[in-house]
Amino acid sequence: MARICQITGKKAMVGNRVSHSNKKTKRKFDVNLFRKKFYWVEEDCWISLNVSAAGLRLINKIGLDAAIKQAAEKGYLNR
Repeated sequence: MARICQITGKKAMVGNRVSHSNKKTKRKFDVNLFRKKFYWVEEDCWISLNVSAAGLRLINKIGLDAAIKQAAEKGYLNR
């Protein structure tokens, strides 16, 4: 499974590892992902999502139903 947040769409970024001698080699910055279960009151069921830390904050801020609708509009959520 790809390491992509299903709420915000965040995925791994590519950058440089810089040594003390300023030599640069490619590296990957992974996303801070969690596999979380949420109780969706509107649908009366439990759902399991791959959510980043920023996605958890968004769910806490606007609510699960609004966050899922927003993610579905942007195409981040595959049902």
